[in-house]
Amino acid sequence: MTLAHRLSGLAPLLFCGIWAGAATAQDTFALTSPAIVSGGDLPSDLKCSRDGGDGLSPPLVWSTVPEGTQSLAVIMQHYPRGKIAGTDAPSQYWLLWNIPADTTAIPRGNPTSLGDEGADKDERFTGYTPPCSPRGARHEYTITLYALNAAPETLPSNDSLQVDWTTMTQAIGPLVISSSSFTFWN
Repeated sequence: MTLAHRLSGLAPLLFCGIWAGAATAQDTFALTSPAIVSGGDLPSDLKCSRDGGDGLSPPLVWSTVPEGTQSLAVIMQHYPRGKIAGTDAPSQYWLLWNIPADTTAIPRGNPTSLGDEGADKDERFTGYTPPCSPRGARHEYTITLYALNAAPETLPSNDSLQVDWTTMTQAIGPLVISSSSFTFWN
């Protein structure tokens, strides 16, 4: 499987190489959330305050980080109506990089501030933006964890409003060893 195929959320970028090694059920890099069922609906408590949630980021858990991983990164995104995956940049809800490679979870709300965070959805603050779909609308969101062969040197080593989806994906694209994603609806 080509790396570009594995990273469908980064389709506009050109990646070369093939992820080496056949994965088995025991050695598959896997991202999950104890609070969100993949393919299911976002629980009420994780929604924006308008919809009864607390606005905190969901807890994330992963296993079997690939050999050679030096750093991890997380992107949460969705494509609003009228935007085309692979052509347009999606709406960014969470950009997180410089997560230590030995990390296996991020607790709800990221209370220890693991990693560095980019601009929120509206690019006014750094950090997580909770889903807040318009009433009656239903959007699909994707959270992807990236295993990187090095820390992204072109990104700052602190939270930054200057880091948006395009900046981050360009910085991590050449460094990706593997990725794991799940989706949910709101």
